[in-house]
Amino acid sequence: MAVELKISPREIYSLRLPRAQGYNSVPGSGGWRWQFDFPGSRFLCLWSVVRRDGCIKAVGQADVIRNQFSGATFERIIDCSGKCVLPGLVDAHTHPVWAGDRVHEFAMKLAGASYMEIHQAGGGIHFTVEHTQKATAEELFDTFKHRLERMRRAGSTLVECKSGYGLNLETELKMLRVIERAKQSLDIGISSTYCGAHSVPKGKTATEAADDIINNHLPKLKELKLSGEIHVNNIDVFCEKGVFDLDSTRRILQAGKDIGLQINFHGDELHPMKSAELGAELGARAISHLEEVSDEGIAEMAKAKCAAVLLPTTAYMLRLKQPQARKMLEEGVIVALGSDFNPNAYCFSMPMVMHLACVNMKMSMNEALAAATINAAYALGKSDTHGSIETGKQGDLIVINSSRWEHLIYQFGGHEALIDYVIVKGKVVYQNESCGAMSSY
Repeated sequence: MAVELKISPREIYSLRLPRAQGYNSVPGSGGWRWQFDFPGSRFLCLWSVVRRDGCIKAVGQADVIRNQFSGATFERIIDCSGKCVLPGLVDAHTHPVWAGDRVHEFAMKLAGASYMEIHQAGGGIHFTVEHTQKATAEELFDTFKHRLERMRRAGSTLVECKSGYGLNLETELKMLRVIERAKQSLDIGISSTYCGAHSVPKGKTATEAADDIINNHLPKLKELKLSGEIHVNNIDVFCEKGVFDLDSTRRILQAGKDIGLQINFHGDELHPMKSAELGAELGARAISHLEEVSDEGIAEMAKAKCAAVLLPTTAYMLRLKQPQARKMLEEGVIVALGSDFNPNAYCFSMPMVMHLACVNMKMSMNEALAAATINAAYALGKSDTHGSIETGKQGDLIVINSSRWEHLIYQFGGHEALIDYVIVKGKVVYQNESCGAMSSY
């Protein structure tokens, strides 16, 4: 039986982007430009909180909605007077399943060590791989659950979650089973990514590692998918100098695509690799990082409607040059954001990611919010069901304790006093009991 829940706001800022691709397009000089509509008029949202689907039932002017549902009864009414209601945030790139503490590497970075220097010295990914291989599935699930809860409290309702700290088949499957368990048992949306090509295992060449993935890992994933044991959405490769070259990356991504996985991979981060051009050629859904992307790569991504998942925390923490967000936006690339949560970039907060995107990548607050909602959903192939407040979409919302939605981005690190409610599939999964008692300014 359907249970309905009503939100009664003073004003709701709704991302109204009805196209399934995750953006509105209008012809402009020099090609296509992407425009985002943030109406500030009074809205009343009503959705079905059905444990069947939890979808939004109606969005519209308050008086129209009140008349339409004048005879209805509701399980719960949330008074949002003086507050804003936004789509739940979507984190389009995370590495949240791992064991081992790498806080010591932060001091090494501050002393001048580069990412690859730490990596080549046995730290970085290989340090985490060693600890993750030794950890039990239960240990991994417990820490993963805690991390997801922290992401959710910061407003994320849909999170992309990668494997990639196993590198051998046994540990990669252990990680993917942990992600699958969270999908089934926790109140947060998850898009799962196989990232067995996150690094070249010790004792193997990139070609040998690619062969192992293509001949052993991916057939096993296909088998487990057909049996219903594991449902993986995306395939990822770290295409980088000293890791997987362009040829190995192409082979792995194509093999993943052949078994039904969306291509969503790391590219052009530390060195220009022509990853963007490769992704566009292969029909990739998204490419992450792109600090070293070429002008040609940007143009090809725009043509292919391949999303750019930009990770401002990584550029900030590794002191890399910033991705060219403005150029991408101007050339029509679908720009999304992710936290890149991992032992090397320890950030749970998409509000902080949006703030960094605005300050360091020169995005507007409107662009950053769209990049952390509808466009991030597009990057995961979910913009038809997530990322905006529209009838028929999943009821994933956040209520913030401010009459101006911009405070979510403006207040750097202030989300703990701002986010009042987090709602997933129409169910309140987090309520900040102190929000009503404290000022958010």
